[in-house]
Amino acid sequence: MNHPEVVMIGLGYIGLPTAALIAQKKTKVYGVDINPSVVETINAGKIHIVEPELDIAVANAVKEGYFKAAIAPVIASTYLVVVPTPFKAKNEPDISFVEAATRSILPLLKPEDLYIIESTSPVGTTEKMMNLIYSERPELRGQLHIAYCPERVLPGNVMFELVHNDRVIGGIDDNSTERAVAFYKQFVKGDLHKTNARTAEMCKLVENSSRDVQIAFANELSLICDKADINVWELVALANKHPRVNILQPGCGVGGHCIAVDPYFIVSDYPMESKIIGKAREVNNYKSFWCAEKVQTAKLEFELINHRKPSIALMGLAFKPDIDDLRESPAKYIVQKVLQNANNEEYFIVEPNIIEHKVFKITEYKEAAEKADIIVFLVGHKEFKTLEISSDKVVLDFCGISN
Repeated sequence: MNHPEVVMIGLGYIGLPTAALIAQKKTKVYGVDINPSVVETINAGKIHIVEPELDIAVANAVKEGYFKAAIAPVIASTYLVVVPTPFKAKNEPDISFVEAATRSILPLLKPEDLYIIESTSPVGTTEKMMNLIYSERPELRGQLHIAYCPERVLPGNVMFELVHNDRVIGGIDDNSTERAVAFYKQFVKGDLHKTNARTAEMCKLVENSSRDVQIAFANELSLICDKADINVWELVALANKHPRVNILQPGCGVGGHCIAVDPYFIVSDYPMESKIIGKAREVNNYKSFWCAEKVQTAKLEFELINHRKPSIALMGLAFKPDIDDLRESPAKYIVQKVLQNANNEEYFIVEPNIIEHKVFKITEYKEAAEKADIIVFLVGHKEFKTLEISSDKVVLDFCGISN
């Protein structure tokens, strides 16, 4: 590809759909990923993740010559950094991937280029990358447009939401903000809200921390209701009849690349001020442990009553329904915890959205439900909602399948 307009660094669950979307607008995009297998797959017009409509978008963009992948960046006019930002020991945010991506384009930058970070980042990351760039390339000081614009999409509906959701865009100065807004206007139909980089960074963290706190309330209710012998699903439904109450549905924890991670970015930097946010993380993490303990208890009770070991179906590995994304998945944690306590029981691991897993042997969901004595619903996949389960089965429902 000659002279791409955009270099997309990171071709994962956000970078690849974003690159495909931009390429659909007849803009040449050069995607960069450190995984050669990912690069090879994309250049063949295929995808390595599950996301509706993404396969068609990538295939068309590659075929028409507007999208190409490689393991190293090239010269362009716009650089987007969409790489992971995990956390290290003690839940401290790790921006080393953002820094590595930035360093990879240092020799390529030229005056008037646009550099945007989309990766979820601690407050001040954009300024740190600006200082890194100007320390290594002082001749460019004041000549680049540097901004932060976080994604806010729902896995399973990414291609639609990338276009129609509002975006918050914050530059290191007004000119950078305006330049970034002009870039996103090319393919985003939602409103583009201007601010500064620090506010945009915090906005992303606050959005997901708010969700985490709300889910923690629902999960805490489920713990209380279990002790009080109350159906939490019925309780939530009745409470939500109030015109100003909207309690979320409890689950087996919180996972994903955002909600389970982003609150730590605030707690790490502002530990004394983020009491509710930090406690919500504790509650949601504990819920996963509690679910694993419930499975263990059910297993022992079955052995005492039936004088044999049960077979157990663990239904779901993804962090939310109807996707293949296992990042920070509480269901996966529960499966791992249960298997650690295995004592020659037969287990059926089910995840209808993936064909195979490098650790778990995947069983077809109908077969698992038929053969198992104990059925544990961890994720509310649509396939599970149509299952007919005989009355002799022990069912543990942590996601509201049977309600």
